[in-house]
Amino acid sequence: GLSDRVPDAAIQLDGLASFRADRDSTLCGKTRGGGLCVYINTEWCKNSVVVSSYCSSLVEFMVVRSCRLVRRSKPVLKQVRTWPSGAISALQDCFEHTDWQMFREAATYSNTTDLEEYTSSVTSYISKCIDDVTVSKTITTRPNQKPWMTAEVRALLKARDFAFKAGDKAALRKARAKLSQAIREAKRAHGRSIHSHFIDSGDTRRMWQGIQAITNYRTTPPACNSEASLPDALNHFYARFETQNGMAARKTTPPSDDQVLCLTAADVRKTLRRVDPRKAAGPDNIPARVLGECADQLTDVFTDIFNISLSSATVPTCLKATTIIPVPKKSSVSCLNDYRPIALRPIIMKCFKRLVMRPIKTLLPPSLDPL
Repeated sequence: GLSDRVPDAAIQLDGLASFRADRDSTLCGKTRGGGLCVYINTEWCKNSVVVSSYCSSLVEFMVVRSCRLVRRSKPVLKQVRTWPSGAISALQDCFEHTDWQMFREAATYSNTTDLEEYTSSVTSYISKCIDDVTVSKTITTRPNQKPWMTAEVRALLKARDFAFKAGDKAALRKARAKLSQAIREAKRAHGRSIHSHFIDSGDTRRMWQGIQAITNYRTTPPACNSEASLPDALNHFYARFETQNGMAARKTTPPSDDQVLCLTAADVRKTLRRVDPRKAAGPDNIPARVLGECADQLTDVFTDIFNISLSSATVPTCLKATTIIPVPKKSSVSCLNDYRPIALRPIIMKCFKRLVMRPIKTLLPPSLDPL
């Protein structure tokens, strides 16, 4: 047992702090065994102290106070775009009353339409209209933020704190009651939201989202190099294959009797409606949600742009622009090859490629893989 005859060096362990309470034979009346020893990992806590200890013939105990080292994560500020109620309706009404022919006439010189100017002005106008009906907010996200937290609960928390600091007991009692009711309702709404993920067993995406919400699953994004020279280094790294290609690009002139592909408004409307609203926007800042919700209003102008592009065998530069997002493959990045380039292209360009791909696939022999 532990007694004053056992030195501290005999019970020490590497990386652990030891706290002992030796048995006192005069207090417990026992001479064999006994005594207490508590080990605490020094990486977990470095300021542990013995608060009290007790020894008798019935019980021996020791109280150790420790404070765990908590890694505090700083709040993260994020810029988000919110869609107020009626924003899509206002956007549809704006596009419905827009004279799209005006953009083509402004870009036409000597009976020739400048496709680059035409497309750029149309996409810039759509982006400007989106900015007018949406609201950009800066939100603060914290690692310990409750998933059921709502704006109403935050407002009631501030009201409760204000009443507490003011010393108004009646207002504090009322604020606490309202806060408790709002928290219960927020938790019920959050529970119903999670339950809705499992209604359709065929939607595996929503099922996994529900499981992640239940288990509070969060991924820690790997740290990215914040040096100012990183973008230039990545540009040279990703473009190294182009520098080795010394052949200049050539544009093949189609035969005069060649039949140019012409897209119909029905096909363009159908393609716009099928756009996945979860897709990230490209450099033009036109979200997929707008193309899907406003397909009827945007069909005619985009059909005109697509057909001019096909007849002139030219793709506008603004539709070929791409935003490259370097995503680290590993938690610790050691070289440029550890970054995976994620390309964000304009969604309208993806629709254009999908429309052109369909007639091309019909001309391929069945023995050839269209992919």
